[in-house]
Amino acid sequence: MMVSGEKTEKVHYICQTYVEKKAGKDGQAGLKIAKQFEYSTASEAQSRAEREALSEECAGADAYIVSEDPDSGEVGAPDFLLRLGNVPKIEDF
Repeated sequence: MMVSGEKTEKVHYICQTYVEKKAGKDGQAGLKIAKQFEYSTASEAQSRAEREALSEECAGADAYIVSEDPDSGEVGAPDFLLRLGNVPKIEDF
C-alpha cells in the first residue's frame, strides 16, 4: 500500500546501440554509443535491440532497465535484458 505523497521509482526501458570507434592518438580502438531509444515495455526495448543488431553499421546492442528516483533524479545500475554483438563490459557501464 502506498502512503499518500510517497513516490515510486520511475522505470526506463532502454535500447542502446554501439558502433566501433577507430583507434585514436592513444592507439585505443573501442566502442561508442550510436543510438539510444526509450520504450514503455521491456519487450519493445528487446525487439529494437534485436533489429538494430542486424544492421551492418551496428557493432552491438543492449536492452536494459534502469530505475530512477523521481526526487533526486539518481539512476540505478542497469539490469540487462539482452546483450548482442560487440558491447562494452558491464564494469565499463
